[in-house]
Amino acid sequence: MPIPLNNSTALLTAIQMAEADRLTVASGISEIELMENAGRPVAQAIMQRWTPRPVIVLCGPGSNGGDGFVAARRLAEADWPVRVASLVPRDQLRGSAAHHAALWRGPVESMTPKTLDGAELVVDAIFGAGLSRSVEGAASDTLTAAAARELAIVAVDVPSGLMGNSGLNLGAVAAVLTVTCFRKKPGHLLLPGRALCGELVVADIGTPASVFDQVVPDTFENDPKLWADLLPKPHDTDNKYSHGHALIIGGYPTTGAARMAGRAAARSGAGLVTIAVSEIALPVYAAALTSIMVSRLTGPDDLNRLLADRRYTGFLIGPGVGVGADTRAQVLTILKTGRPTVLDADALSTFRDDPTLLFRSIVGPCVLTPHDGEFSRLFDNGGGKLTRTRAAARASGAIIVLKGSDTVIAAPDGRAIINSNAPASLATAGAGDVLSGVVLGLLAQGMEPFLAAAAAVWLHGAAATNFGAKLIAEDIPDLLPDVFSQLQATPTLLRGT
Repeated sequence: MPIPLNNSTALLTAIQMAEADRLTVASGISEIELMENAGRPVAQAIMQRWTPRPVIVLCGPGSNGGDGFVAARRLAEADWPVRVASLVPRDQLRGSAAHHAALWRGPVESMTPKTLDGAELVVDAIFGAGLSRSVEGAASDTLTAAAARELAIVAVDVPSGLMGNSGLNLGAVAAVLTVTCFRKKPGHLLLPGRALCGELVVADIGTPASVFDQVVPDTFENDPKLWADLLPKPHDTDNKYSHGHALIIGGYPTTGAARMAGRAAARSGAGLVTIAVSEIALPVYAAALTSIMVSRLTGPDDLNRLLADRRYTGFLIGPGVGVGADTRAQVLTILKTGRPTVLDADALSTFRDDPTLLFRSIVGPCVLTPHDGEFSRLFDNGGGKLTRTRAAARASGAIIVLKGSDTVIAAPDGRAIINSNAPASLATAGAGDVLSGVVLGLLAQGMEPFLAAAAAVWLHGAAATNFGAKLIAEDIPDLLPDVFSQLQATPTLLRGT
């Protein structure tokens, strides 16, 4: 049975958020009050960041527009100079949006680029995360003009045209601030959506935690709350084998990738790390490694001998091993053990002509860590990143870590975690090899694969962030102990709270 995840990091789709709103109303908060609760934080966030200046609030025809009317009224009550422009006449609004539009005492202009004249701040309350089509007409013209004039834009829920479920852009322009309610949506974290949102504020609008009795999220933002209490912990009675023995298949003449992965596995807590390499590579690895052991791998017999040792608790193959028949045979032999395995880089590309052979051979815990190029050689590359990663996990039966600034970790059961802490400095050669080593180190210690992969991605990003500018991949392993120490010093929330 899957480990329950902490709902405080849940990401909700537009449909799930609508259901959460319905349940909130059923709990006793009226729709009118709920809209008030959603619009008020927009005005508060603006007043906390800017001094009074001319504001134009652009309101759409639905609840997002109603939130805009609330924000406009609240700003006006604080003596800000505010105007409102609507995509539809006020008398065409319905429900709570009509109620709050009626409370606005000023004029309502028709939305055109000209309504921007004199404004220094724009509130985009046109369309929310539920929009499923491109932004067109007056809305598009006005937002495009606002961007061209370099006006500061504050978005309500999402920048209009940003798909809340996927992060895809269907006509949105960048905001400097986005205010959403209750929980983030996947589109707030997935690119290009994350880059369009600017600063993101999540407002409490009174939604009770009990909505999760009926709204069951399957997507989460990566956070230590999900997995920190599952990280392997040392005990007084432990020995080195208690912390697992990681085995890496090393390449030649490319040797740095496996060596960085080995160091990362060791720094992630694996009690022993061995790199198995060809005879010609032995001197290179032996001269460069100290606490990490090197073993000879001259053919299938040597690999079978190594795999027969049950003290090996996790395997990694891929970094620097080359694409070809030998790598394919080694991958298939390792997978037969059913023990936790990480496949990266060349171990993935080797199966580009027959991905189903790889998928059929996965019989135990397995984590695949492709970048976009490697992913496209094995899987359908259509659709948004979250959709593609989920489909790949189902097709392969493995945990998929689709790397990038918005890394997605997906399990075959449909759960997914989106990472958001990776700095731009991680775009450096070898960073992916280090990540595969961190995953290996946690798997070798017995951590559950889905959360081990998520933890590794977060730890990798946190280590890089702590280092700062001009990072190179070989810096990362030695940064990991400080990140682990910081986690141990910070109490984590109990799962499910």
